[in-house]
Amino acid sequence: MLTVLPIRYVADVEASRKFYAGLGLADRPQGSLTVWAQLDAEAGAVGIHDAAVSKGRPPGTVELGFSTDENLDAISRRLTAAGYDHQLVDEDFGRSIRVVDPDGVTVQIQEIDIDVAERSEAAVKQHD
Repeated sequence: MLTVLPIRYVADVEASRKFYAGLGLADRPQGSLTVWAQLDAEAGAVGIHDAAVSKGRPPGTVELGFSTDENLDAISRRLTAAGYDHQLVDEDFGRSIRVVDPDGVTVQIQEIDIDVAERSEAAVKQHD
């Protein structure tokens, strides 16, 4: 199942986490890292991502995204069968598909693996 998960790139993850929690979204602590937080609502969620580690996305940028519990390989096969070019990418949080919609907007579908994300964050902290 896909869950709507717009990704908000921010200058301060903790300040944004506090703000969105204040709006009534539920913090998901098991899926939250220093560079990422996910806060859930009844009809979706919002991802908060540290812009400083986001490969060129400035604070304030918002990307349309979805999270899924479906295997991305199955989604990739469906997109290929429908004739949509896309990229299946290994990420520091798991994997994602990036596909461009008919208006030229990139849409991301994430398969979040918290173990991969935690290992990635630990490696970054060790390197700093």
